[in-house]
Amino acid sequence: MKYKYILTVIASSLMLLASCDDNLMEWEKDPEHGEVTGAELPLALVEKISRYEPLKTYTDFVLGNGIGTDLYMSDETYRKIVNENFDEVTPGYAMKHGAMVNSKGEINFTTIDAFIAETKKAGLKVFGHTLVWHSNQNASYLNSIIAPTVIPGSSGTNTLDVAGLKNGTFTNWARNNPGKGISIVANEGLTSTSQAIKLESSATSSAAYNLQLTSPNVSIVSGHNYEISFYIKSDVTGKGRISFNNSLTNQYPYKDWFSTGGSWTEAFATTSTWQQVKIKLAPGDFVGGSTNFKFNIDLGYLPNVTYLIDVNTLAVVDLDAAQTVTNLVTNGDFNAGISGWSKYNGAADALSAAGAADAYEGNGAMKVVNAVSDAANQWKTQIHANFTSTLTSGKAYTISFMIRSEAAGSVRCSTTGTTAHYQGDQATSPTWKLIEWKFTGNGTETGLNFDLGGTAGTYYIDNVSVTDGSSGGGPTAPITIDKTDAEKTKIIGDAMADWISKMMTHYKTSVFAWDVVNEPMKEDGTLRNGTEGDTAADYFSWIKYLGKDYAVTAFKLARQYGNATDKLFINDYNLESRLDKCDGLIDYVEYIESQGGKVDGIGTQMHIGLTTDKDKIAQMFQKLAATGKLIKISELDVRLGTNAPTVAQQASQAEMYQYVVDMYKKYIPAAQQYGITIWGVSDNSKEHEFWLPDESPNLWDANYVRKHAYKGTADGLAGKDVSKDFSGELVK
Repeated sequence: MKYKYILTVIASSLMLLASCDDNLMEWEKDPEHGEVTGAELPLALVEKISRYEPLKTYTDFVLGNGIGTDLYMSDETYRKIVNENFDEVTPGYAMKHGAMVNSKGEINFTTIDAFIAETKKAGLKVFGHTLVWHSNQNASYLNSIIAPTVIPGSSGTNTLDVAGLKNGTFTNWARNNPGKGISIVANEGLTSTSQAIKLESSATSSAAYNLQLTSPNVSIVSGHNYEISFYIKSDVTGKGRISFNNSLTNQYPYKDWFSTGGSWTEAFATTSTWQQVKIKLAPGDFVGGSTNFKFNIDLGYLPNVTYLIDVNTLAVVDLDAAQTVTNLVTNGDFNAGISGWSKYNGAADALSAAGAADAYEGNGAMKVVNAVSDAANQWKTQIHANFTSTLTSGKAYTISFMIRSEAAGSVRCSTTGTTAHYQGDQATSPTWKLIEWKFTGNGTETGLNFDLGGTAGTYYIDNVSVTDGSSGGGPTAPITIDKTDAEKTKIIGDAMADWISKMMTHYKTSVFAWDVVNEPMKEDGTLRNGTEGDTAADYFSWIKYLGKDYAVTAFKLARQYGNATDKLFINDYNLESRLDKCDGLIDYVEYIESQGGKVDGIGTQMHIGLTTDKDKIAQMFQKLAATGKLIKISELDVRLGTNAPTVAQQASQAEMYQYVVDMYKKYIPAAQQYGITIWGVSDNSKEHEFWLPDESPNLWDANYVRKHAYKGTADGLAGKDVSKDFSGELVK
């Protein structure tokens, strides 16, 4: 053992005692002396505890501490206690997915890199916590990558007659060369409920026109630009083109979206993934005097291919007619920044321009950050634009815009003027959403507001339009495409692989032990499945998308990208109060290893209280020992239910800490003893803003003075009452 016989009082503790008032019972009552910590221990006990060496002196296994990285980096007293008393530190939050991954899935290593550099100076090891959990995830990012895909509608009004397709009659459409068949099928389009045109090439098909569908006449206006677009996919790799009947100056070569050369062409091949075809026609492409044209969808190049074309996306748009829409706000597309928009209310950085990557379409969007939720005062974050003219009384108006938020959010529109209009709150999500608001003008409205103060978060707004219905055209509605379960599994699996591989690689030379999977079990010992209903903003269930083997994958990835000698743990709580949960976790470890994963150790958190059943604690350690795995007490604290405990409560707390250490050493063989991590340093309120507020669960009190629990823990680690070896008179 590393403990020593102690003959002198620790200098730092004596200095602390010397600075106190003569009457120690009054010390905490003076606000200049720190936080209230409850009843004072007897002076003789305080002096006895002050004689103890640092905790790590008394044990051969790893003694760890769960800490706040910000406090460690900024608070000298806090850092000194950690450095002197522990071998290893576990960042409580800063190393988790939610803390390190941004809205684009990028990992920011800066904070933990600086933390590790500082701990290395003190000779401390860092325990990685935690790679895969359901809480403290960047759920906004993870949900966004599996959110439905929103495809912008055509950039103008669809002038193509598709009624004959939607009703299945093909009226005005010609199936000139039908191959094996050209038909309309339900529920096989881009969305789960949209129609598709099914076109099947024959076994002998070899020329483009061997499978051909011809459109109705499309009227054109001289001097206007047009765009043909649709979404298509095929069961195997396919090939196709658009050709034209008369009216165009260049019928040959055709507008072929498979070939790669010439100004007429776009490189495009069909696959099992939906892809968009877009062909633009300039005024010079049409024969002079033409008033209409037809086009052919030619898919006969290859035999035995089945194609699907989404009916709702098949469109011909007059691009110039779309420009006749009169928008009563300027710069509604934000392609040139956010000129014309201003912040009426909100934080200084509430309003900014977003780039193309964050836009619904085009080169930019408007970004709004609301820091505080206030559902009754949405105006507290308010973005404004003036109308180009005051609205007219009695006229109908439509305000439409696209919006998404990085997490679940809320938006409301309002107007400025003598008598304002207020839209009802509209829910937002990481998926782009079209919101329309119709109202009748009263003749006083001068501008539009986006009221975003209801729900804290980051919002992106694009394609803002205010129209009075008198102008024609306008864009078609966007299409929302849900991802399949298989697609979600692939996307989330890739996200897990990216996160774990980069963490393990980046910290391969500085972190050698990890909580790979945290809290996988329900209280009854069955595996969580993602239906537990946690609605916290940082909640994300990996198992919901990856299934029971999510932990198998996580352990394999951690081993693949880390070191062969890294110690990889699975960790859970309440194992001492729910022995069925302990059994379930052990069974799951066996399953993980049966599927090729390798689990080195099991962590039992042990957030306990004075009433925790001691017999079950002993039974838990016996069950864990029987696994043959390394066993770690990973997050030990003993709560008292108050931030001002009595002397008796503090004594009971010390006894419980000692009991846990005693049972760990008694039942876990030395070769399986990874160590014990105490969760938190002190009862100071700075440490308990988010974890156990108004509590006193730790070994140091709110003013960083050793508690009775310090003695209990040290005696448990040493296997004896260390103070019995003290000699000399105690200070009185």
